[in-house]
Amino acid sequence: MRTILITGPGGSGRTTIAAATALAAAREGTRTLVLSADRGDTLGTVLGTPTGPAPVAAAENLTAWRPDATAGFRADLAAFQERASSVLDLLGASRLDTEEVTPLPGAEELTLLRALRDATLSERHDLLVVDLPASLEALALLSLPEELRRYLRRLLPPERQAARALRPMLGRLAGVPMPAEWLYETAARWDLELGAVEAVLADRETVVRLVAEPGPAGADAVRAASLALALRGLRPDVLVANRVLPEAAADGWLAGPVAQQRKVLDEWRETYDVRPVAHLGHDPRGVDDLTALAVSEAGGTTSAVEWPVTDQLAEDGVLVWHIPLPGAIRDELDLIRRGDELVLTVGQFRRIVPLPSALRRCTVDGAALREGELRIRFAPDPDLWPQTR
Repeated sequence: MRTILITGPGGSGRTTIAAATALAAAREGTRTLVLSADRGDTLGTVLGTPTGPAPVAAAENLTAWRPDATAGFRADLAAFQERASSVLDLLGASRLDTEEVTPLPGAEELTLLRALRDATLSERHDLLVVDLPASLEALALLSLPEELRRYLRRLLPPERQAARALRPMLGRLAGVPMPAEWLYETAARWDLELGAVEAVLADRETVVRLVAEPGPAGADAVRAASLALALRGLRPDVLVANRVLPEAAADGWLAGPVAQQRKVLDEWRETYDVRPVAHLGHDPRGVDDLTALAVSEAGGTTSAVEWPVTDQLAEDGVLVWHIPLPGAIRDELDLIRRGDELVLTVGQFRRIVPLPSALRRCTVDGAALREGELRIRFAPDPDLWPQTR
């Protein structure tokens, strides 16, 4: 299944573009599902068809779905209380009635990730269009599976499960139930689910698409989003320039905004595959307006960015790790080597990445930011590097 993840700054019209993209694909005969993360029914308003926790038919070949975070959170809470019943009884804790709880912060994000995984496993559709939250929230969402899996493995290392056979005996000796079994089982299930989502995000058939209105604010937002995506090893396949004013309107008071949009569009075209979408003169509502936007789902085949390791000089054996970071500023860049991981911070964005196997046996010899690319030099550690005669 091909997956298109659509995001952009708040107010850029990303929900409208997601709906128009899905509708265009559906009209070409592609079985399409459009998935929304919005708490309100903005997607339903744009499509002219109310959406809810169950998928609904919005048009021929088009299904719309807005998952319910509340129902998912309550189901997870009920399952947790059931599995941890012995521990809760031991502590004398009273159980929560699922009807009295509301989702905690982050429940919407986890619900969307689970829906994303479920949708890609289904064979009912050929294309999935996901209306992600605004850029900063979306980028945090895309990093969530990797970060949560890392936390789980640090807190509950899989190798500790080797002592599983000893837990019943330890429980009898201590006289209390041992929660480690279900705890590890739960952690393993979460790791499996997060791994499935991570696989979807890393799939070559998954692309990230940015939506922005050409202008100073939009240019800043695109620059920040592109940098954050690059830090995740991604790049946008298409940049949708939304609400582009017609050139014929370059008279009177509209002359300034038209010239400003033209300047930003020219700058974007130097770096991105730009798809302009005309301003309709009103907020798009319904199938006819979405069709008039003439948005296509066609785009790039992959949004992955290679981080190659190369030999810089054969005589000194230095290895260089090339990390594309377009738009990065040297003063906002920070690197920390911690064991076999590299903590990379660029402005407000941060990622902890495992070092390639060859670099784990090296020491950091320096780094430089040149032409939008971070180049980190690694020198082989004589104590760890294989010796040659």
